[in-house]
Amino acid sequence: MLDYGIRIWSDDDFKIEKGKIVVNYGKKPAIIDIVKDIRDEGYKGPLLIRFPHLIKEQIDLLFKAFKKSMKEYGYQGGFNALFPLKVNQFPNFVIPLMEMTKGIPYGLEAGSKPELIIAMAYNNPGSPIMVNGFKDKEMISLGFIAAKMGHDITLTIEGLNELETILTVAKEMGKPYPKIGLRIRLHSSGIGIWAKSGGINSKFGLTSSELIEAMNMLKNSNMLEYFTMIHFHIGSQISEISPLKKALREAGNIHAELYKMGAHNLKSIDLGGGLAVEYAQHDGISQRHYTLEEYASDVVFLLKTIAHNKHVPDPDIYLEAGRFVAAKHAVLVAPVLELFSQEYDQRELQLKPKNPPLIDELYELYNLMNEKNAIEYLHDSLDHMESLLTLFDLGYIDLLDRSNTEILVHLIIKKAVDLLKHKKYDEILNIQNMIQEKYLLNCSFFQSLPDYWGLGQTFPVTPLDRLNEKPTRSASLWDITCDSDGEIAFDIRKPLFLHDVDINKEEYFLGFFLVGAYQEILGMQHNLFTHPTEFSVVFDDEGNYEITNLLEAQNILDILDDLDYDIKDIERKLKQYIEESDYISDDKRKDVLGRLYLYLSENAYLKTIVSYKDE
Repeated sequence: MLDYGIRIWSDDDFKIEKGKIVVNYGKKPAIIDIVKDIRDEGYKGPLLIRFPHLIKEQIDLLFKAFKKSMKEYGYQGGFNALFPLKVNQFPNFVIPLMEMTKGIPYGLEAGSKPELIIAMAYNNPGSPIMVNGFKDKEMISLGFIAAKMGHDITLTIEGLNELETILTVAKEMGKPYPKIGLRIRLHSSGIGIWAKSGGINSKFGLTSSELIEAMNMLKNSNMLEYFTMIHFHIGSQISEISPLKKALREAGNIHAELYKMGAHNLKSIDLGGGLAVEYAQHDGISQRHYTLEEYASDVVFLLKTIAHNKHVPDPDIYLEAGRFVAAKHAVLVAPVLELFSQEYDQRELQLKPKNPPLIDELYELYNLMNEKNAIEYLHDSLDHMESLLTLFDLGYIDLLDRSNTEILVHLIIKKAVDLLKHKKYDEILNIQNMIQEKYLLNCSFFQSLPDYWGLGQTFPVTPLDRLNEKPTRSASLWDITCDSDGEIAFDIRKPLFLHDVDINKEEYFLGFFLVGAYQEILGMQHNLFTHPTEFSVVFDDEGNYEITNLLEAQNILDILDDLDYDIKDIERKLKQYIEESDYISDDKRKDVLGRLYLYLSENAYLKTIVSYKDE
């Protein structure tokens, strides 16, 4: 039995009990049972399940770690956290997030006008709002409106032109003013895919000379008192702690120097994001090489040390740990529609009275194969297949012979895997690398796992049940888009093994975990597959759960409407073609039209795969 690395990536949030993945909370419901309940209500296709208690858990861990470190080092500054809305703007995430963080200094970070509107509407009173990214006069004016609404809002300046605009808007709109932050351009940078977020050539931030000029502009405008924060960001998913420590030393010293230059209200440092999540599910392929406790301790210790040495107050710490907070809360569940080798069934063999000799040999290999000769016979069968396919290309065997060849080789493969399933892992792994089963999933990787397609980011994937049975098939995963990139290929360095199931007789579901950060909002509507049906699983005080915030995937007409098609015109044209068609009898027109309207009202995902065996 494989545990699919659940001990590595789940932090005990999910467990395996009685062969099922269970939520390790409340009465520990099995995800497969939750899924089947929803499907019994008629919701097919992929599902996105939200677990709001995991959002709260991550936030509590964050505050607990920093509180502990601050107490240990006698740190006099405060700790605040923000959620960057770019990570997940969906209401069924943001609204519960704000509900569960009432009463603590936890707010929202916005990087665009729509995100700022979300923050202005839903941020808890007294909690911080941060505005990052490039801003025009209108966006800056929205920040002033937020301040007048009573929000604790900071506008982080990315360039001196933005500061000039703030000074202009201040004269036009008057007090109260928002706080002002300056984003600093560090020499330090992160590592990995997002390393270019930091460093001297990064997209954002002010150079040392620009920081001094900004200080002078604020002094000359009598607005230096509103300069309260410096901000930096060295990248997302920082796997090592050393780049952060280097950046902290640089930022801590810049903060102290600016304070000593007269910015006596400069009491805060925003560390940006980057706190990593462990996505790996195989030993030796860790994506985070530090703990949360180590992260918090290093941040507090370094800033404390610099402040002490420079004789300035300990700054308040702000952290935008979006991935850390959001990733765990969402699980994508994708039904398996088909195993591509299942068409190769012994019942489909149509052997002739006289077959080509190599086909007779394949049949003999299949019947005589045992545990001792399995590897040898498997290799022989693969050689025979290459020879037979060459004979087909040259015209020496016919299509029926080719069909029998493919069926026999796949039967041999399955028999070899079954015979060797109790052998050493490395031995069977080498075989599995040559022969992979293709699992067709009812989902779109472009829509639901865009970071896999675009960046090669892996996500833990596991069957939802049958985990008390040893999986025997090396798996390549295919989505239902008509794009060859919609595949998660088998990788011998981090192999995925799944069960050999008959989809015509039983359902089989895969869960993709840690998909709550970035995946939803970055998902693209390739082939017009949209956001899957989603719902939240909420637990009461007795540990029972209920389904809330159920939101079905968009139907076909809504999808087309989003693309600015004239829906009424489409309906009119389709109805006209049906009414005028010579291929539809008068007594069938009403039925055909009814079917059409039914299909238009459903989502784009598949309900089933129709095969010739079903007919």
